[in-house]
This record gives sequence, structure tokens and C-alpha cells, in this order.
Amino acid sequence: MSFNDRGQDFESRYVHDQELRFRIEARRNKLLGLWAAEKLGMTGDDANNYVQEIINVAFQTPGDDGIFQKIRADFDGAKVEQSDHQIHRHMSEFLVEAERQVRED
Repeated sequence: MSFNDRGQDFESRYVHDQELRFRIEARRNKLLGLWAAEKLGMTGDDANNYVQEIINVAFQTPGDDGIFQKIRADFDGAKVEQSDHQIHRHMSEFLVEAERQVRED
């Protein structure tokens, strides 16, 4: 394998890994949005619209902080009893579940 071949192989793997990471995070955000919507008493279109809001925040704010802040503010506004730790724990649990789902697809 030549140096160029190795470089192209590395680049291909990097692109694949980034695409996989994006799909996993997108799935996690959907699962997280559905969970938060349920906690907020939303169903149907309201829940789906809330999931879209979570996804939009993820695009606007890199990392998990924007999503966490939105859910925290929404829970506080609706008097939903969830600690910061509980929200972060669900974010982590849904990331594991999302990875499992994406890898099975």
C-alpha cells in the first residue's frame, strides 16, 4: 500500500466516522427530545415540533450545552422536577441507545 493509498484510506475512514457520529448524535437528539416532550406533557404534533426545536438547537450550538440549557429552561418553566444530573444522565443513556440503533440500521 502506497503512502497515497494510506492517506486516502485514512481520509475515507475519517469521513465515515464523522458521518456515523452525526447520525448517532441526531438520533440521540430525537430520543432526548421525545423524552423531554413527554415530561412536558406533550403528545402528537406538539411533541414532534418540540423534537424539531431540540434538533435546531443542536445545529445552532455546537456540543451538548445548548440542548441541555433549552431542556433545563423548558423544564424550569413548566415546573418539571428533573435535576441537572438527571438530564445529563438521560443525554448519556440516549447516546448509547442511539449508537445501538444506528449500528443496527
